[in-house]
Amino acid sequence: MKLKSNLLLVLGTLALVSLSCSSGSSSGQVPISGGSSSVETAERIISLSPTATEILFALEAGNQVVAVDDQSNFPETAPMTSLSGYTPNIESIAEYQPDLVVASYDPGDLVAGLEALEVVTLLQPAASSMEDTYVQINELGVLTGRQSEASELIESIKSDLDEIASKKVGEGLTYYHEIDNTFYSPTSKTFLGKLYSLLGLSNIADPAIEGGFGWPQLSAEFIIDADPDLIFLGNASWGESAETVAARPGWGSLTAVQKSQVIPVDTDTSGRWGPRVVDFLRSVRSAIEKLSG
Repeated sequence: MKLKSNLLLVLGTLALVSLSCSSGSSSGQVPISGGSSSVETAERIISLSPTATEILFALEAGNQVVAVDDQSNFPETAPMTSLSGYTPNIESIAEYQPDLVVASYDPGDLVAGLEALEVVTLLQPAASSMEDTYVQINELGVLTGRQSEASELIESIKSDLDEIASKKVGEGLTYYHEIDNTFYSPTSKTFLGKLYSLLGLSNIADPAIEGGFGWPQLSAEFIIDADPDLIFLGNASWGESAETVAARPGWGSLTAVQKSQVIPVDTDTSGRWGPRVVDFLRSVRSAIEKLSG
């Protein structure tokens, strides 16, 4: 069944600093620019967003998903294809005859191209808070006819995060989260930084915020001077490790290195904003607890 043709777009853009959202989705509507529109159930969904893919399957809507992009590697049952969310090809997407395409951003002509084919596009930009995540879960719950599942999922995530954060295992500790080896790092203003804050951790990157941008590029000197208690490697899957960090000039004397407190974290769960934020934060808490004995 096709979605109603008068469903407009949820505007957004994938960015490291993303827009906050507010939603009326729990009432059976999806918020759009200038108002809300009731929708029918999507039955042939394409997800070009790994986070949206994870949400759809967590909502048990996997049988309504006909294709996902080449970065949607979870769950394993997701129908991964060569479709790209970064450089989407309208013709390739159209071959799947979707009635809904979910993406995290529009690189230029995705929305217009699909609109010309009368295919609805839902844009869900990178979340800046858990509230944004809950909005997006609700939106997909509405579009898939799984609003009760969406409500249950949200309550489950909230409960799990409350439990994980109940013990501030990071209180009194400073940390540096490494995105890549050019030293980009999230501050506490970012979605990822807010998750770390739930554990009571203090972020060494916060003083480096410039113009409100939440992902400053630090210098090696800045990091060495800050001497973080913990280093989280979001780039461990790209080859970085406690050994490569220790081998950097001047880094061997860092507290985190000296005390073997360089911690690899999963690139996917630390870089997405769906249900698996629970897995990410739980793994961080567990790692800190192991270090403290």
